Amino acid sequence: MNRHSGFRVAALAGLVALLLAIGAALRPLLPVDAVAAAPVLTDTEIGFVQDMVAHHSQAIVLVQRLDRGADPSVVALAGQIADTQRTELGMLLGWLRLAGAPVTGTEPMAWMRPRGSHRHAGVDLAHHLSTMPGMATAAELDELASARGGRAEVLFLRLMQRHHYGGIEMAAAADALLDGGEVERAARDMITGQGREAGLLGLLLETPIPHPR
Repeated sequence: MNRHSGFRVAALAGLVALLLAIGAALRPLLPVDAVAAAPVLTDTEIGFVQDMVAHHSQAIVLVQRLDRGADPSVVALAGQIADTQRTELGMLLGWLRLAGAPVTGTEPMAWMRPRGSHRHAGVDLAHHLSTMPGMATAAELDELASARGGRAEVLFLRLMQRHHYGGIEMAAAADALLDGGEVERAARDMITGQGREAGLLGLLLETPIPHPR
Protein backbone atom coordinates (compact mmCIF):
# COMPACT_ATOMS: atom_id res chain seq x y z
CA MET A 1 0.00 0.00 0.00
CA ASN A 2 1.49 3.43 -0.99
CA ARG A 3 1.40 6.54 1.08
CA HIS A 4 -1.63 8.08 -0.66
CA SER A 5 -3.66 4.87 -0.40
CA GLY A 6 -2.92 4.73 3.30
CA PHE A 7 -4.22 8.25 3.78
CA ARG A 8 -7.44 7.38 1.84
CA VAL A 9 -8.12 4.28 3.95
CA ALA A 10 -7.55 6.21 7.14
CA ALA A 11 -9.83 9.03 5.99
CA LEU A 12 -12.65 6.62 5.05
CA ALA A 13 -12.33 4.79 8.34
CA GLY A 14 -12.58 8.09 10.18
CA LEU A 15 -15.67 9.12 8.20
CA VAL A 16 -17.42 5.81 8.92
CA ALA A 17 -16.66 6.16 12.63
CA LEU A 18 -18.04 9.72 12.61
CA LEU A 19 -21.27 8.68 10.88
CA LEU A 20 -21.80 5.80 13.31
CA ALA A 21 -21.29 8.17 16.24
CA ILE A 22 -23.80 10.68 14.82
CA GLY A 23 -26.37 7.91 14.23
CA ALA A 24 -26.01 6.64 17.78
CA ALA A 25 -26.46 10.15 19.12
CA LEU A 26 -29.58 10.86 17.07
CA ARG A 27 -31.33 7.50 17.70
CA PRO A 28 -32.77 8.48 21.12
CA LEU A 29 -34.26 11.62 19.53
CA LEU A 30 -36.40 9.68 17.01
CA PRO A 31 -40.10 9.58 17.93
CA VAL A 32 -41.51 6.22 18.96
CA ASP A 33 -44.07 6.42 16.14
CA ALA A 34 -41.24 6.48 13.61
CA VAL A 35 -40.10 3.07 14.84
CA ALA A 36 -43.49 1.39 15.40
CA ALA A 37 -46.30 2.90 13.33
CA ALA A 38 -49.82 2.84 14.72
CA PRO A 39 -52.16 0.21 13.19
CA VAL A 40 -54.26 1.37 10.24
CA LEU A 41 -57.49 0.29 11.98
CA THR A 42 -58.31 -0.64 15.55
CA ASP A 43 -59.85 -4.02 16.38
CA THR A 44 -63.25 -2.37 16.81
CA GLU A 45 -62.99 -0.63 13.45
CA ILE A 46 -61.94 -3.85 11.71
CA GLY A 47 -64.83 -5.78 13.25
CA PHE A 48 -67.38 -3.15 12.28
CA VAL A 49 -66.03 -2.87 8.72
CA GLN A 50 -66.01 -6.66 8.27
CA ASP A 51 -69.61 -6.96 9.44
CA MET A 52 -70.70 -4.02 7.30
CA VAL A 53 -69.12 -5.68 4.25
CA ALA A 54 -71.40 -8.67 4.81
CA HIS A 55 -74.37 -6.39 5.49
CA HIS A 56 -73.86 -4.31 2.34
CA SER A 57 -73.34 -7.45 0.27
CA GLN A 58 -76.74 -8.78 1.25
CA ALA A 59 -78.40 -5.47 0.35
CA ILE A 60 -77.06 -5.92 -3.18
CA VAL A 61 -78.42 -9.48 -3.21
CA LEU A 62 -81.86 -8.16 -2.23
CA VAL A 63 -81.79 -5.79 -5.19
CA GLN A 64 -80.67 -8.55 -7.54
CA ARG A 65 -83.57 -10.77 -6.46
CA LEU A 66 -86.24 -8.13 -7.02
CA ASP A 67 -88.54 -8.84 -9.95
CA ARG A 68 -87.35 -6.70 -12.91
CA GLY A 69 -90.99 -6.31 -13.86
CA ALA A 70 -91.82 -4.56 -10.59
CA ASP A 71 -93.11 -0.99 -10.53
CA PRO A 72 -90.54 1.46 -12.01
CA SER A 73 -90.47 3.58 -8.85
CA VAL A 74 -89.49 0.55 -6.75
CA VAL A 75 -86.93 -0.62 -9.32
CA ALA A 76 -85.42 2.89 -9.50
CA LEU A 77 -85.05 3.15 -5.72
CA ALA A 78 -83.57 -0.36 -5.60
CA GLY A 79 -80.99 0.66 -8.22
CA GLN A 80 -80.10 3.79 -6.25
CA ILE A 81 -79.63 1.72 -3.09
CA ALA A 82 -77.45 -0.80 -4.92
CA ASP A 83 -75.21 1.96 -6.32
CA THR A 84 -74.72 3.48 -2.87
CA GLN A 85 -74.01 0.12 -1.27
CA ARG A 86 -71.47 -0.81 -3.97
CA THR A 87 -69.62 2.49 -3.53
CA GLU A 88 -69.44 2.06 0.24
CA LEU A 89 -68.51 -1.60 -0.16
CA GLY A 90 -65.49 -0.62 -2.23
CA MET A 91 -64.42 1.80 0.50
CA LEU A 92 -64.85 -0.84 3.23
CA LEU A 93 -62.88 -3.46 1.31
CA GLY A 94 -60.13 -0.92 0.65
CA TRP A 95 -59.77 -0.26 4.37
CA LEU A 96 -59.50 -3.96 5.15
CA ARG A 97 -56.87 -4.37 2.42
CA LEU A 98 -54.80 -1.50 3.85
CA ALA A 99 -55.08 -2.99 7.34
CA GLY A 100 -54.10 -6.46 6.11
CA ALA A 101 -57.31 -7.83 7.63
CA PRO A 102 -59.52 -10.62 6.23
CA VAL A 103 -62.81 -9.70 4.58
CA THR A 104 -64.85 -11.70 7.11
CA GLY A 105 -64.50 -11.85 10.88
CA THR A 106 -64.51 -14.96 13.02
CA GLU A 107 -67.74 -13.99 14.81
CA PRO A 108 -70.36 -11.44 13.73
CA MET A 109 -70.87 -8.47 16.05
CA ALA A 110 -67.98 -9.49 18.35
CA TRP A 111 -66.64 -5.92 18.09
CA MET A 112 -69.60 -4.82 20.21
CA ARG A 113 -68.26 -6.62 23.26
CA PRO A 114 -65.87 -5.04 25.76
CA ARG A 115 -62.41 -6.62 25.58
CA GLY A 116 -62.27 -9.83 27.62
CA SER A 117 -66.04 -9.97 28.08
CA HIS A 118 -68.48 -12.53 26.72
CA ARG A 119 -71.53 -10.36 27.25
CA HIS A 120 -72.56 -7.16 25.56
CA ALA A 121 -72.35 -3.87 27.42
CA GLY A 122 -72.88 -0.42 25.96
CA VAL A 123 -75.21 0.28 23.06
CA ASP A 124 -78.28 -1.91 23.30
CA LEU A 125 -79.28 -3.97 20.28
CA ALA A 126 -82.53 -5.92 20.16
CA HIS A 127 -80.74 -8.86 18.61
CA HIS A 128 -78.31 -11.52 19.74
CA LEU A 129 -74.68 -10.58 19.12
CA SER A 130 -74.21 -13.62 16.93
CA THR A 131 -76.71 -12.21 14.43
CA MET A 132 -76.31 -9.00 12.45
CA PRO A 133 -79.46 -6.90 12.79
CA GLY A 134 -81.71 -6.59 9.78
CA MET A 135 -80.32 -9.50 7.78
CA ALA A 136 -82.76 -11.56 5.70
CA THR A 137 -82.88 -15.33 6.10
CA ALA A 138 -82.20 -17.74 3.25
CA ALA A 139 -85.91 -18.53 3.11
CA GLU A 140 -86.80 -14.83 2.79
CA LEU A 141 -84.26 -14.39 -0.02
CA ASP A 142 -85.74 -17.36 -1.86
CA GLU A 143 -89.26 -16.01 -1.39
CA LEU A 144 -88.22 -12.65 -2.83
CA ALA A 145 -86.57 -14.31 -5.82
CA SER A 146 -89.77 -16.17 -6.69
CA ALA A 147 -92.20 -13.31 -6.00
CA ARG A 148 -93.67 -11.30 -8.86
CA GLY A 149 -95.59 -8.06 -9.27
CA GLY A 150 -97.09 -6.40 -6.22
CA ARG A 151 -96.04 -9.24 -3.94
CA ALA A 152 -92.41 -8.78 -4.98
CA GLU A 153 -92.58 -5.02 -4.44
CA VAL A 154 -94.00 -5.24 -0.92
CA LEU A 155 -91.64 -8.02 0.10
CA PHE A 156 -88.60 -6.15 -1.22
CA LEU A 157 -89.59 -2.88 0.44
CA ARG A 158 -90.15 -4.58 3.80
CA LEU A 159 -86.92 -6.59 3.69
CA MET A 160 -84.80 -3.63 2.58
CA GLN A 161 -86.34 -1.29 5.14
CA ARG A 162 -85.61 -3.81 7.91
CA HIS A 163 -82.14 -4.28 6.47
CA HIS A 164 -81.48 -0.53 6.54
CA TYR A 165 -82.71 -0.17 10.11
CA GLY A 166 -80.30 -2.95 11.07
CA GLY A 167 -77.46 -1.17 9.32
CA ILE A 168 -78.33 2.04 11.15
CA GLU A 169 -78.17 0.18 14.48
CA MET A 170 -74.72 -1.17 13.63
CA ALA A 171 -73.45 2.23 12.48
CA ALA A 172 -74.84 3.93 15.60
CA ALA A 173 -73.09 1.35 17.77
CA ALA A 174 -69.79 1.99 15.96
CA ASP A 175 -70.26 5.74 16.35
CA ALA A 176 -70.74 5.30 20.09
CA LEU A 177 -67.68 3.06 20.48
CA LEU A 178 -65.21 4.90 18.26
CA ASP A 179 -63.43 8.16 19.00
CA GLY A 180 -62.88 9.95 15.71
CA GLY A 181 -61.35 8.82 12.45
CA GLU A 182 -62.54 7.93 8.96
CA VAL A 183 -64.46 4.82 10.00
CA GLU A 184 -66.56 6.74 12.51
CA ARG A 185 -67.25 9.45 9.93
CA ALA A 186 -68.34 6.78 7.45
CA ALA A 187 -70.61 5.24 10.10
CA ARG A 188 -72.31 8.60 10.62
CA ASP A 189 -72.76 9.03 6.88
CA MET A 190 -74.37 5.57 6.75
CA ILE A 191 -76.80 6.55 9.49
CA THR A 192 -77.86 9.63 7.50
CA GLY A 193 -77.95 7.97 4.09
CA GLN A 194 -79.68 4.76 5.12
CA GLY A 195 -82.11 6.70 7.28
CA ARG A 196 -83.13 8.76 4.25
CA GLU A 197 -83.53 5.64 2.09
CA ALA A 198 -85.50 3.85 4.82
CA GLY A 199 -87.89 6.80 4.83
CA LEU A 200 -88.41 6.48 1.07
CA LEU A 201 -88.99 2.74 1.43
CA GLY A 202 -91.62 3.48 4.07
CA LEU A 203 -93.38 6.02 1.82
CA LEU A 204 -93.62 3.45 -0.96
CA LEU A 205 -95.01 0.89 1.48
CA GLU A 206 -97.67 3.36 2.63
CA THR A 207 -98.65 4.37 -0.90
CA PRO A 208 -100.55 1.70 -2.81
CA ILE A 209 -98.99 1.09 -6.22
CA PRO A 210 -101.64 0.58 -8.91
CA HIS A 211 -101.24 -2.53 -11.07
CA PRO A 212 -103.14 -3.30 -14.28
CA ARG A 213 -105.55 -6.17 -13.92
